[in-house]
Amino acid sequence: MSESRFATFTELLRVRAAELADEDVHIFLREAAGGVEAEHLTYGELDREARRIASCLQEYAVAGEPVLLVFSATTEFLKAFAGCLYAGAVAVPVPMPGEAGRDKRLGRTTAVLKDTGAKLVLTETAAAPEVALWLARNSRLDAACLVTDAPGIGDADAWRPVPARPDDFVFLQYTSGSVSEPRGVTVSHHNLLANQAALQKVLRTTREDRFGSWLPYFHDMGLVAHLLHPVWLGSHSVQVTPLSFVKRPLRWLQAIDEYGVTVGGGPNFSYDLCVRRVKDEQIAALDLSRWRLALNGAEPVRPESLDAFAERFAPAGFRPEALYPCYGLAEATLVVSGGAPGTPHLRKDFDRTALERDQVLRAGSGERARTLVGCGTPVDVDVRIVDPLTHRELPAGAVGEIWLRGYSVARGYWRRPAESVHTFLASLNGEESNFLRTGDLGMIEDGQLFVTGRLKEVIIINGRNVYPQDVEWAARTVSPALTFGAGAAFSVDAGSEQLVLVQEVRGADGAELRTVAQRMQALIGKEFEIPAGNVLLVRPGTVRRTSSGKVQRTLMRGLFLDGVLRGEYEVLTPDVRALVRIEDALFGDDLLRPEGADGGRRW
Repeated sequence: MSESRFATFTELLRVRAAELADEDVHIFLREAAGGVEAEHLTYGELDREARRIASCLQEYAVAGEPVLLVFSATTEFLKAFAGCLYAGAVAVPVPMPGEAGRDKRLGRTTAVLKDTGAKLVLTETAAAPEVALWLARNSRLDAACLVTDAPGIGDADAWRPVPARPDDFVFLQYTSGSVSEPRGVTVSHHNLLANQAALQKVLRTTREDRFGSWLPYFHDMGLVAHLLHPVWLGSHSVQVTPLSFVKRPLRWLQAIDEYGVTVGGGPNFSYDLCVRRVKDEQIAALDLSRWRLALNGAEPVRPESLDAFAERFAPAGFRPEALYPCYGLAEATLVVSGGAPGTPHLRKDFDRTALERDQVLRAGSGERARTLVGCGTPVDVDVRIVDPLTHRELPAGAVGEIWLRGYSVARGYWRRPAESVHTFLASLNGEESNFLRTGDLGMIEDGQLFVTGRLKEVIIINGRNVYPQDVEWAARTVSPALTFGAGAAFSVDAGSEQLVLVQEVRGADGAELRTVAQRMQALIGKEFEIPAGNVLLVRPGTVRRTSSGKVQRTLMRGLFLDGVLRGEYEVLTPDVRALVRIEDALFGDDLLRPEGADGGRRW
């Protein structure tokens, strides 16, 4: 079981295939008429298919070169990923490009294609026409498209082993781009094996565990924790498609029940979705008693979400102590910290006013409090809390940027040397070096890591730090019309920093929209003691999110400043209106707006 037996993940996979040839490594649940169809992949089949694909890749001389993987089925993806391992290629998992002009993933996949400079794209028969059209539209006629499941492609017996070293890159994990364009984290064999050992240590996983996910394979938690960790253990995973989960969250829970899943999870919003969408009679038919670790990470963990999920699914045998908040990021391969399995997670009430000044004080009775959920103890990594401006380590009782270093931390970003030095080779106190700057803000309290927000997304108004996720969460409580919609809070400089809140809304008419906007302004003013003069109510689907559900606030801010983002109903202060609606005034559109005295655009 120890990763010290292996120098590379390729070596580990070959040993697993020999030891467990007839056992399942993965089960893909494909949507079909009347339910789902299970596609089983054994370790032996994975090894044979990997050798077949690798033999074909070797003809393209791709050793050490990036190869894009574009698939809809995780069984086919795993074969191609293993094929890249066997050929010494650098796998680059990306989303299906989708239809131009309609699917927002198109821009991300195109950006990755450009950033990698890849000249080979692997896909499956079902997706080949779409992928070929996408390549043609991007004028990448030099990029070959290889359909890995086509008859006659490759020969397993023709494959020749490729020497691999621990420092060779296994894959590029492209970041979700919540505050910037996607960047490829270079994950080596050494990084991957170290993080697999850390996962086993913090989750206390064994070969008896079963993993169940809906996360896409191009998401770090989906790939490293739910697809590759079972291979490291010699276990297997069960996969529901992301689209199936979003449409019917029950599918994921049914898979957890039917296949005896013990470990599985996702971002905070996935638990909210289950609470809202799964009906009482459906819960009555579930058995979630074997689910021992419900991982919650990749975005801020909300205590309200944890409580609601535990209460909602208690009748199905779900235990509250199974909820498992954790922290990780692609730049550290994945996991950084987690709690003790089987024990209740830690949460604490902090003085909100103190947090806004980067200070840590427990909330007293009657004081404005912010409840934070602990993300556990760092594992196999050195974590420090640092002043992001002076690069000096902060004393206990202060909020700062989370810095870390360890064997799981990657060397940098693909073909971005300047950014890599800035992010991965930071110096602390002018003495210690090679720290990763996470860009996340947090603190260590009672040995646990608490994450408070993103450094680049913190809103600073009147010298106080306001965390956008808190504003967004509070705003949704004012009306049922906002419950299912995403929100994005950010600030703009219109002579002074001003808060802007964009919120999706559904099922409301013009008169009700005005009332909703006014309630949002009043609540924010009361709870956060800052003016909320700019509110945009938009249609569902307007707020951009990453593949893991993170709100892309920086992108939304850019769209707003460019004048592209407009509310179906909006209230703007005169200074902000002059900043983002200047063309309306120039061309007289402001005189034609169907607005009342409040400045709101009618639905």
